[in-house]
Amino acid sequence: MGDVVNLNRFRKMREREEREKVAEENRVRFGRTKAEKQRDRQERERRTTDLDGKNLDGKKVED
Repeated sequence: MGDVVNLNRFRKMREREEREKVAEENRVRFGRTKAEKQRDRQERERRTTDLDGKNLDGKKVED
């Protein structure tokens, strides 16, 4: 006679592996390093400053 097997354990293990796989894909797709975030923030600030400097009225333009 065979051993008794708890199918819930295998189901949960399979679901956990699937969630980990999705999480890894998301880390690759959406993850950014601190340096990348800082570079983008500095670029955004530079563009805003440059645009404000070209304003003829002297008024600040809001997005």
